[in-house]
Amino acid sequence: MEPVEKQEKLEKPHRVRMTPGARRVLEAAERLFYEHGIHAVGVDLIAVEAGVTKKTLYDRFGSKEQIVVEYLAGRDERWRELLAGRLEAASGQPPAVRVLAVFEASRAWAAEYGAKGCSMINAHAEISDPAHPAYPVITGQKRWMLDLFTRLARETGAAGEVGAAGADRLARTLMLLHEGALVTHGLGVFTDPFGQALDQVRDLLGNGAAAGRDTPLR
Repeated sequence: MEPVEKQEKLEKPHRVRMTPGARRVLEAAERLFYEHGIHAVGVDLIAVEAGVTKKTLYDRFGSKEQIVVEYLAGRDERWRELLAGRLEAASGQPPAVRVLAVFEASRAWAAEYGAKGCSMINAHAEISDPAHPAYPVITGQKRWMLDLFTRLARETGAAGEVGAAGADRLARTLMLLHEGALVTHGLGVFTDPFGQALDQVRDLLGNGAAAGRDTPLR
């Protein structure tokens, strides 16, 4: 499979150069945005938490909107890095096992970084205007995930059995299971939604996923 880092073809968002002061601002903003929501957090609070002046904040980022872009794009980069490692570790395994590796990666990410659910989904609840500079980061990340599931679904042989349309349907089903697990994890309505999703994926993929039934969470 083509390396994950080479699959991104969407236009990259404008980013700022990270000085030490900018990094402190971004670290504070990421914590506050994820814990309290984007609209609920103002630049005054970010500046105080970061130990910088508002002038420094605006000098580095120009606007709160750009801080949001950096927050979401940074999380997306870290997620893709984690996922790339998981898929690389599964290289040479049956295609179905690589599909399972995506869900295992999400379970690991959610356990460490996602107590309140998916940052992209949470941000989309607050940012619905396509003109917002962070909007393409949010929707682009989800389109990228669907593209990934589509490539993986085609590798499983679904396209050969029922045509490309069948593989695309499988990819959308995988996407729905993945996003549902992300949301349910954040809500905490029942334990280990990713484990439930993995069971559903194994049923969907049949014998091809048998090798991944007892795959440990690494």
